[in-house]
Formats: sequence, C-alpha cells, structure tokens
Amino acid sequence: MHLARAIHFDESDINVFHSPARTGEWAVSGGFEFSNWSEGDLVGKARQAFANGWLGCETFGRVTFVAVTRIEPAEYDALVEHLAQHFVTVYGAPSLEASRPVAIEELDHMAELCADHAPNTVLTVLRELTDAGVREQYRYIEASEAGIEQFAIHGSLDEE
Repeated sequence: MHLARAIHFDESDINVFHSPARTGEWAVSGGFEFSNWSEGDLVGKARQAFANGWLGCETFGRVTFVAVTRIEPAEYDALVEHLAQHFVTVYGAPSLEASRPVAIEELDHMAELCADHAPNTVLTVLRELTDAGVREQYRYIEASEAGIEQFAIHGSLDEE
C-alpha cells in the first residue's frame, strides 16, 4: 500500500502555515478540518492551510507538498490509532472505537490518491468553498528519472 509523506523543497511552509508539518511525517488531505468553515474563516495563514495544505499525521501541521511512498502494515496500524486519537482529543469523538472507522476512511482516501502513482510522485491539493461544501482537486507531479549521462564521467580507460 502507498500513502504520502510530507516533503519540503524550501522553508516556505514555515512562513505560510501556523503550524507546519515535519518533513517525513505521513500526511492525509485533512479536508475534514474545514467542513464547517465559511469565507470569514479564510484569512491569513488559515486561508493558506485551507487552500493547499495537506495535514501531517504526527504534528497535525500543514505542508504544501507530499510524496508517494510505501507504508508498512505496522506503520499503517499505528497511524490509524494516532489519527483516531486525534479525532477524540481535538474533535470530541466519543471513543477510539467510534473514531477508528473515520480514521481508516481518511487513510483509505489517501491510499486511493496514491495507488496509481510511482514512489516519489509529488502531490498537491487545491481547495475551494462551494455551496455544497469543500471541494478538493489534486495534482500529480511524476518523478523524473535523471539520465545516466548526467552522472557519467566521460573518458577513456585506455592508458596512453
């Protein structure tokens, strides 16, 4: 199974999000955080988090880019529990038992987004508020392989 990890190409996330995600942590869309938002909530760094921030599943900070990578079953199971606990602690879910299926649904959605892409494919998200709620669009940037000529040292092995 594939999920995605937070990646940073520069330090801009530190400046644009209230709480940036840590490089390497597992990430999900996290659109659920905005389910009851209105235009009035979309100001400053909160607007940036809404517009294009993935949710890190360890720090619960936001990140602009994530990259597809393989997740081991034990990591997935721990992630389910951590996300379920987040739903209890932050959103008032009545119990881990009640929040676990929601955590699995969120992770399954992310796994679906990653399923048809090779490792190291970069994903971005773009959100907008509509009359029907939050709409998310995803963009995939495939990893390009460097040609051997970029690394090869040209010369001769023959001694003169």
